[in-house]
Amino acid sequence: MDKTENKVKIVTRFAPSPTGYMHVGGVRTALYAWLFTRKHNGKMILRIEDTDKEREVPGSITHIIEALRWAGIDWDEGPDIGGPNAPYLQSERLDSYKKYAQVLVEKGLAYADPYSEEELESFRKQAEDDKRPFLYRNHRPENPPIWDGSMPLRLKIVNPQKSKWHDLARGDLEAGPEALDDFILIKSDGYPTYNFAHIIDDLEMEVTHIFRADEFISSTPKFLALYEALEIQRPEFVTLPPIMGPDGKKKLGKRDGAKDLLDYRIEGYLPEAIVNFLALIGWHPGGNDEIFSMQELKDLFTIDKIHKSGGNFNDVKLNWMNREHMLKLSHEEYKKNLETFMPEHLSTLDTYASRIDSVCAIVRDRLEYFKQIQEMYDEGGLEYFFVAPLYDADILMCSEKMRKGKDLTRESLAKILATCKLELEKLPKETGEFIEGGEVKWNKESVKNALWPIAELEGRGIVLWGIRVALSGKEKSPDPFILAETIGKDETLARIQRAETFLKEKLVLS
Repeated sequence: MDKTENKVKIVTRFAPSPTGYMHVGGVRTALYAWLFTRKHNGKMILRIEDTDKEREVPGSITHIIEALRWAGIDWDEGPDIGGPNAPYLQSERLDSYKKYAQVLVEKGLAYADPYSEEELESFRKQAEDDKRPFLYRNHRPENPPIWDGSMPLRLKIVNPQKSKWHDLARGDLEAGPEALDDFILIKSDGYPTYNFAHIIDDLEMEVTHIFRADEFISSTPKFLALYEALEIQRPEFVTLPPIMGPDGKKKLGKRDGAKDLLDYRIEGYLPEAIVNFLALIGWHPGGNDEIFSMQELKDLFTIDKIHKSGGNFNDVKLNWMNREHMLKLSHEEYKKNLETFMPEHLSTLDTYASRIDSVCAIVRDRLEYFKQIQEMYDEGGLEYFFVAPLYDADILMCSEKMRKGKDLTRESLAKILATCKLELEKLPKETGEFIEGGEVKWNKESVKNALWPIAELEGRGIVLWGIRVALSGKEKSPDPFILAETIGKDETLARIQRAETFLKEKLVLS
């Protein structure tokens, strides 16, 4: 259990940089902070760290907000909704940083850096030649100029010692004094560094818990030095394990297939599935269950269940998990999502409205994400639900293996198809209505019962293959009984007649 319950008003924040890319690692950080905050009735803040103007990409803030909201993550204060701690863009909070910087200057704990880049490079080169680490504090100016904003401002590390701290997820951690050096607080362009700005923002916004990536562990001694210099109590650290690439050897990056979060929306993944998947890369409540709703994740989330080691980003597992969430949708919800990705021209066909429900039922068990319906179309595995196919003689005639020694010619296959058509004509006509969980007069069972005696007599492979290709024109498709139910009696008979005529006339019908 979290030991922080009911002791303080929980305040967390997610503070991404607007660099145009919403990495899944950042989303998971936001998710964990959100789950913890909402479970304890706390407050979550969205803050934008936009002080690195060279890397900023126009439109990124809108992109961040859209991505988080798609994932179901909301906040109580932020750049889009305001709040008592506004502004929420660091570039608009420069006066706050200057105020606290001046406090440090007056305490003798910060000073102007008068060196040029060339001078600093010479110091580094000398340290390299002497085979010792470069430390800026060894070159600290004895009489630094008055800081007027035109030069960088550095924190003065007075007495570097071993740093020790407790992390709620990692336990007790420490770093030697070599990890500490005089570091820049405010750059010569007037913008603060991350090391300084986020501490001031967290202080003024009364953040109690910082959920962060593991790369910030190495910078923690700097943060501790600033907390001490400003004489403020630090928030609790919750350091998350890295998300590793598929091979588990390095952190997930673009080269390993990492995508922007909204790319998953474009491909037809459900946000519930993405959230479920990301939550379990580095955390698990215990037990064997792996499919959770957002509410269940919120109820179950505790910091002590966060793993210390990283977890792999496994696309196979993601696709399985997304399919499980897709199967939880009602028929109408499934259809609504599927139709978003259906090739547009199909929806204009006269047969679309009467068959789309059946198509949904057929593909429901086959799709792992909704955009796969377009892949089915591109592979020729969709259009035959709505329009009659063209035929290829080599495909229509089944293989020697399926014939099992029986002779088969175009003429004999045409006769078999004619016999099948006669039997199917005897069945009652379908209603043309989709009844979820119910029955229709013309269905796959009645079609199978009518054709099975012919298949037993002429050969199952020959008959079932011939009907399949007559209805779809393809080697691979749903079984012929499902196809017959979907397209209805009249269309089934018409397609079988077309295939029979094709075999007799030896031409491809248009």
